[in-house]
Amino acid sequence: MSFVLNMPPSVVTKQAKSEEQDNPKKQSREDWRKQKELEEARKAGTAPAMQDEEGKDINPHIPQYIMQAPWYFGAETATLRHQRPQDDKKTDYTTSGWYKRGVKEGTSATKFRKGACENCGAMTHKKRDCLERPRKIGAKYSGEKFAPDEHIQPELLFDYDGKRDRWNGYDVDDHQRVIEDYQKIEEAKQLLKEEKLNESLLKIEDEGTSKTEQGDSEDEDKYADHVDMPGQKFETKQRITVRNLRIREDTAKYLFNLDPNSAFYDPKTRSMRENPFKNTGKEAKLLEFGGDNFVRTSGDAHVFAKSQVFAWEAYERGADVHLQADPTKLELLSREVDKRKDDFKTSAKDSILARYGGEEHLEAPPKQLLMAQTEDYVEYSRHGTVIKGQEKAVVRSKYEEDVYPNNHTSVWGSYWCAGKFGFKCCHSMLKESYCTGAAGVAAAEGSSSLLAINDESADGEAEPEEEPKSLLESHQEMLAENKKKKKKKEKKKKRKRKHKESSSSSDSEDEEREKEKRLKKALDAEDAHQKRVTTLMALDERKRPYNSMYEAKAPTEEEMEAWRMKQQRQEDPMYHFGT
Repeated sequence: MSFVLNMPPSVVTKQAKSEEQDNPKKQSREDWRKQKELEEARKAGTAPAMQDEEGKDINPHIPQYIMQAPWYFGAETATLRHQRPQDDKKTDYTTSGWYKRGVKEGTSATKFRKGACENCGAMTHKKRDCLERPRKIGAKYSGEKFAPDEHIQPELLFDYDGKRDRWNGYDVDDHQRVIEDYQKIEEAKQLLKEEKLNESLLKIEDEGTSKTEQGDSEDEDKYADHVDMPGQKFETKQRITVRNLRIREDTAKYLFNLDPNSAFYDPKTRSMRENPFKNTGKEAKLLEFGGDNFVRTSGDAHVFAKSQVFAWEAYERGADVHLQADPTKLELLSREVDKRKDDFKTSAKDSILARYGGEEHLEAPPKQLLMAQTEDYVEYSRHGTVIKGQEKAVVRSKYEEDVYPNNHTSVWGSYWCAGKFGFKCCHSMLKESYCTGAAGVAAAEGSSSLLAINDESADGEAEPEEEPKSLLESHQEMLAENKKKKKKKEKKKKRKRKHKESSSSSDSEDEEREKEKRLKKALDAEDAHQKRVTTLMALDERKRPYNSMYEAKAPTEEEMEAWRMKQQRQEDPMYHFGT
């Protein structure tokens, strides 16, 4: 502060002006300190105030953001002119100050000028900007019918409001012509109305006043009879019909079920989507109201939904159709698509039938109608007995009958042997096998004969062949065997009770003896089986009986032990010493 106070005033003003004129982009710390001291001195009154371009003093107490002019104002010195009202240039909105459209200037040329339009011959534009119809032979080559030059309007300078004025270029005379046309139309309407009124007055004078009054009353009664229905109100004086929002005799939606947990009612849209009688046992009330969704899904609502889906799919595939904009086009397109689908199905069906055949199977009626409806008349009592007509039909099996799979000529179960079912045509015991006919029967007989030979070699005596038994006989034998087994079990239990006091060693010896007997018998059976296998393997495969190597029987423990004992182990090093 002492530095500023000791300086003379002339030096301070010169320094301030130089600082303002230079206005460096980046000040040093010393310059910034000096500028702050100068501002403090101006506020204290010890330094002269800053002056604007007109020589007027600027109050040093004005804030910086008010005194500083914006960059787009273009101020070179300190000024407050941007804070004062600006003098705007008013624009003349009359017709003389607007663009002149379609005005030609001067006379037409007699020959083509260089730089003119090749189409019409005017000098004010080029060929690409020409608004005249393209000629077959341009004015440049024909040398005739040159168009005059257009009037070139100098650019009008508008201010901010002038550019945004919607009435700019408005012609009052043009609008006056529109008003005159409307006035002529209104006058013509008034004359026509007066003529009609005069004609009606003449008719009334001829017919008489009494007759007209009687006719008016009859008309009022006639109209009142037609609109005499609940929910409507007819006023004869004003001759208007008022339709109420709803019939007051009907129950409102929200009064059907007063339970707060029932269907939600929206009072703003007056809608109740769900059924208010749901889970209440009042199905009869559904006739009155079943919810707004019930109405939405009834009638042609599903047809409308299908049409909307078809419109979306057609639009995705490139067809320009819309349900609301062009419903007729959409309906015709959907019919055409359905027809093409039917044609494609029929053509595919005909091609398959022509290639593979089987058309006669399609002519038969469906399976549901083969034994469903008949013309036979039958009367039944309330107990189910037949009173008149044919007797009650016998209930048939639920399984398919007379079905011959895999070329068989007989059904499954027509043949039975050794506790197994099969086909009678080929004596096959496998349900999914193909029919082999007489060859299969011969193979089955051959396998049965081989089994009989093996049984003779094993037992030493040939057992006589037994005739096949019926199902009743086999069932009776099975019951007798079950009785025998029960008796044996009871005898064993009695023996066990009697021999409880006997030693355990005797029981073990008996068991070992029984095991040895069973094992010996299994070894003999294994020897017989191996002999049969060697004889079958020696035969040719084509002469070998069908299923001769197959036996569906679970082996016992003794048979497994005999197979292990008789199995040849060639990997054993002591095997070759025994041969």
